[in-house]
Amino acid sequence: MACFLVSAAEAAVVTAVEKKVENDSDEQEHNEQKITLSTKLKWLKMMLWGGAVLLMFEHVWHGEVVPWFPFLTAMYDPADMMEMLHEMATVGVAMALLVTAVWFVICKVADAIIARDESAVKA
Repeated sequence: MACFLVSAAEAAVVTAVEKKVENDSDEQEHNEQKITLSTKLKWLKMMLWGGAVLLMFEHVWHGEVVPWFPFLTAMYDPADMMEMLHEMATVGVAMALLVTAVWFVICKVADAIIARDESAVKA
């Protein structure tokens, strides 16, 4: 019903952190052989926003999100509201954690590829 809100909230936080990291330091722009933290955060941001938008579209398609207040059809009935909060706490959090875990693995693989390429160039 509203599981996409968890990913959207995480994406909003990651977007703010990315902007802060981007503004605080000119992260080794001269070193093109290293992937910066702001670039990695941008990957996570895009994964989270993309997933949230796709899920929102799916919920609109099924009539669970409507263009009038309170926007979520589950908000009309307290029993549905409890079901929605439970879904957000279980499914939404699980999806957000899975996306973050996949992003972490992607970052580690990218760093390993860069390190392997640097060692091949030096040899």
